[in-house]
Amino acid sequence: MRVAMLRERVGNAVESFVRYMAAPTAASPLAESAQRLSDLDLRLIWQAIVRNRKWIIVPTAAMFILSMIGVNLITPRYKSEARILIDGRENVFLRPNGERGEERTALDDAAVTSQVQLLLSRDLAIDVIKKNNLDKLPEFDPVLAGISPLKSLLSLIGIGRDPFRMTPEERVLGAYYDRLTAYAVDKSRVMVIEFQSRDPDLAAKVANSIAEDYLVMQQAARQGQAKSAGLWLSGEIDKLRKKVADAEDRVEAFRSKSSLFVGTNNTTLSAQQLGELNTQLNNARAQKSDLETRSSAIRDMLRSGKPIEASDIFSSEIMRRLSEQRATLRAQLAEQSSTLLDQHPRIKELKAQVADVDRQIREEAAKLSRSLENDARIAGARVDSLNAGLDQLKKQATSSNSEDVQLRALEREAKSERDLLETYLAKYREATTRESIDSAPADGRIISSAIVSNTPAYPKKLPIVLIVTLITLLLTSGYVTTTELLRITAPWGQQPQSFPQKAMAESEAATNMSEIDELAAELRGAGEGARKVTVIGAGKAENVALTALTLARALSRDAKVLLIDLSMVSSISSTVAVVSTMPGLTDLARGVASFGQIITKDRMSRLHMIGAGSQPDRLLLHSPRVAMAFDALLRAYEHIVLDAGTAADLPQALIASGAYAVILPNSDISENARVAMREQLLASGFGDVTILKTQTVAEQVSAADQHVVAA
Repeated sequence: MRVAMLRERVGNAVESFVRYMAAPTAASPLAESAQRLSDLDLRLIWQAIVRNRKWIIVPTAAMFILSMIGVNLITPRYKSEARILIDGRENVFLRPNGERGEERTALDDAAVTSQVQLLLSRDLAIDVIKKNNLDKLPEFDPVLAGISPLKSLLSLIGIGRDPFRMTPEERVLGAYYDRLTAYAVDKSRVMVIEFQSRDPDLAAKVANSIAEDYLVMQQAARQGQAKSAGLWLSGEIDKLRKKVADAEDRVEAFRSKSSLFVGTNNTTLSAQQLGELNTQLNNARAQKSDLETRSSAIRDMLRSGKPIEASDIFSSEIMRRLSEQRATLRAQLAEQSSTLLDQHPRIKELKAQVADVDRQIREEAAKLSRSLENDARIAGARVDSLNAGLDQLKKQATSSNSEDVQLRALEREAKSERDLLETYLAKYREATTRESIDSAPADGRIISSAIVSNTPAYPKKLPIVLIVTLITLLLTSGYVTTTELLRITAPWGQQPQSFPQKAMAESEAATNMSEIDELAAELRGAGEGARKVTVIGAGKAENVALTALTLARALSRDAKVLLIDLSMVSSISSTVAVVSTMPGLTDLARGVASFGQIITKDRMSRLHMIGAGSQPDRLLLHSPRVAMAFDALLRAYEHIVLDAGTAADLPQALIASGAYAVILPNSDISENARVAMREQLLASGFGDVTILKTQTVAEQVSAADQHVVAA
């Protein structure tokens, strides 16, 4: 069981390696050796170029002359250039009111590219064509000058377009766009307009016309936008006016229904009354407090016996006369006291008069105090009355809050509609003003006008002549080089031959190799019986190696074939230029090499080969590893050819089991000996036996190599 699994793994590994070897990019040591041995000599290629220099110089000179004549026969075109700067400029006085203090943002690359497409627009092209009468010039409408027979022939076979099947507008536009180039300068907002024409004056005129019409088109677009905006705003304003009137009517109707009339300062009457009553209440409270304070002060003066000194006392006419009388009496008393004693009647009289005046002053002050108290009580009654009225108004205001909320909502709606109407009216006035301005600013300005050029822009004579000459030189040199490479890349070890010599060699090789070819065809049709082919020689082993190699190469033309060297003394390695020290079958048996190291590729065919090894030893062929390797190789290859030499000391099971025997007899063997040899081989285990009539020599192998390469 383990042996079977091991054989299956080995078989899978071999199949993978075979596919790798069969790939076009695979490179075996043998192929690398062949590549090193067949390096090209550049001196031979240079000598071939020198030998065939006339086939290079003559066509190159001829194409040089023809290109010079051609570029001088072409009608030249002159190019003029105009430049426009896209700066998005606009008069600050023509901006809307809300944008006058703002800086306009710079245009991005996409905006500049869009303006370039506007330069190439069809509408602008039609305007320029009509303005400059380009449709009346044969340069732009070839039908006016007649169609050349060559163009007519090309249009008939479908290469070119028939001008007569195109409208005049299509013909002129096609010629116009062929001569027009517009692009934006990198990392800038500058647009370039280039126009070519046979007439240099016309080229400059058309370029300037395109730039001017572009600016006019932008101005017209701005005025058109303003006009469209004005028409739209006019309709919206009419609608908004109706909405504002309806909203204001709803506000007034609700206010009248709810008695929420508005007084001064845009406040409702109830709120205004509440404020006024609150103000009166505050004034009454202040008046009451003031009267009470003044009355209390006078009473305190009377109780303490201090002189009555208060603003209210001095403001009374009676108190003022009494104060003046007391002052007069005191003055007289002071005057009389200087000459009279206290007991003098005059002094006593004066003192009595002063005391009477003081009494009158106190009585008048008491009356004034009582009067202030009465006024304070009156002010308190007014405060109470105002408090009652204020409470009543507060109750009324509380009951009308919900209606006031609805009224404010209606007022807000009316205000929003009114604000929108005012905004639209302002924009409408600005739009109508812009529409009436004849010279609205464009987004760009011409910074460089086109001028007349006297130097042709087309054709570029020198570049065209140089390119044609260099291409011709390269093509002719490449042709000579390729021819020489095909001549010198014959199989390694063979001298280059002419075509007749190669044909004769192949014919002779085909005659000599007819027997091997017939045997190869028979083996292809034998099916499973010819999967393993053992080549055995009755004489020298060298001839066996050559025959096995030739047969294996013939089979490899149509199948995957492996050639294995079992003779240990054959010359397969030397025949195919394989280093004798390369690992082989015996190294695989020792376990020091893998399938990838022992399988090499024949440089003359699709054949794969396994050599004897670096240290050949026939005893190693009895190893179970060899039998296991043969089973794996039979799964990976369609045919395995064994070079058995003279088959001396080789395991019979290895070379005879399920094998097809190919025998190389001696030249003097009789027919009876052939029959006996065949029967003996069949009895030893071979499935079928073929005994060749002739032996393969080295010359036939070389011819076969050439035949394989040619195939």
